[in-house]
Amino acid sequence: MENKIILIDNLYFKVKTIIENGRSKAFKIINSTMLESYWNIGKEIVEEEQKGEDRAEYGKFVITSISEKLTKEFGKGYSKQNLWYMRQYYITFPILHSLCGELSWTHYRLLMKIKDENIRSFYSIEAIENNWSSRELDRQISSMLYERIAISKNPKEVKKLSVVGQIIEKSSDLIKSPMIFEFLGKGEYSINVESDLESALMNKLQLFLLELGKGFSFVGRQKRINIEGNNYYVDLVFYNYILKCFVLVELKMGKLSYKDIGQMDFYVRYYEKELKLEGDNPTIGLLLCADKDDSMVKYTLLDDSKNIFASKYKFYFPTEEELKEELARERLSLELEYK
Repeated sequence: MENKIILIDNLYFKVKTIIENGRSKAFKIINSTMLESYWNIGKEIVEEEQKGEDRAEYGKFVITSISEKLTKEFGKGYSKQNLWYMRQYYITFPILHSLCGELSWTHYRLLMKIKDENIRSFYSIEAIENNWSSRELDRQISSMLYERIAISKNPKEVKKLSVVGQIIEKSSDLIKSPMIFEFLGKGEYSINVESDLESALMNKLQLFLLELGKGFSFVGRQKRINIEGNNYYVDLVFYNYILKCFVLVELKMGKLSYKDIGQMDFYVRYYEKELKLEGDNPTIGLLLCADKDDSMVKYTLLDDSKNIFASKYKFYFPTEEELKEELARERLSLELEYK
C-alpha cells in the first residue's frame, strides 16, 4: 500500500509539473501576442497622427474617437489612457522587443516612464534575468538602482550596464550605497537599537535579498564565533553563489566607528582561516550604517582588507535631488580613494 501511495505521489508531481509548464507557455504566448497587438495599435495611431496638420490636436481626436468605438465593442482595455500608452509603447520601442513576451504590459508601462534609453535598457534586462514582478521593477526604479550601481564603475563599465545588465565579477560589484530599506519605514516596525533592525530585516528577508542584489542566499543570523572560550556573533551571514563566497553583514544604528571596522576585519579573517571552503573566493564584509566618515574608513582598514565595505542605509526613498547629492559624495570619495 505504501509503495502505491509513493507511486501515485510521484505521478501527481509529474502531472502537476506538466500542467504548470503548459500554463506558463500559454501565458507567454498570450502575453507576447497581446503586446505585439498593442505595439501595432500604437504604430497605427502614430502613423495616422502624421496626416493631421495640428498633430497634437489630431492625435487627441483620433484616440478619443477610436477609444469610444473600441470600448463599446471590446471593453475597458481600450480606454483613452490605455491607447495613449500603446502610442507611447511604439514611440519608446520603435523596434518590437524580440523578448517582449518575457515582460507584462505593466512592466512596459513602468519602463516607458524612463526617458534615458540606456537606463531603460538596463532595467529591461534586469527585469527579465531576475524575473522581477512589476512591483519589484517599480521598487528598483524608484530606488534608482542603476545610479547606485553605476557610482562605483568607470565609464566603460557603466556603458555595459545598458547592454548586458549588471555583471558580478568582483566583490565591489555587489556593493551599493546607499542601501534603501523603505520596506521597513512605514510604521510597521519600531527600530531603536541594532537588534530591532536585524529582526525587521529578517521579517522582510525576501525584500532585503532583493535590495542586496544578485546571487545572495541566507545562511544565518547571530552566527557564533568561539575563540578560547569567548563568543562573538556576526549579525547576518549570507553566501553569494555567483562570487562563491561568504558575505558577512554587520548592522550599525549610528555613525560607523573605527572599532566597528576592526571588528568586521576580525570576523572576515576568522571566516577566511576557519570556515571558507576549498574553492571559495575571499570573504566579503559589509558594514551597514546610518552614517560613515569615508576618510576614517579608508585609514582604518589595512592594505590587505580590500573586501570590507561600508554602506549607508535609508528607511525611505530619497528624492531624486537627495539621492543625486548622496551619489555625488560617494563618487568623490571613490575618486579620492583611487588617487
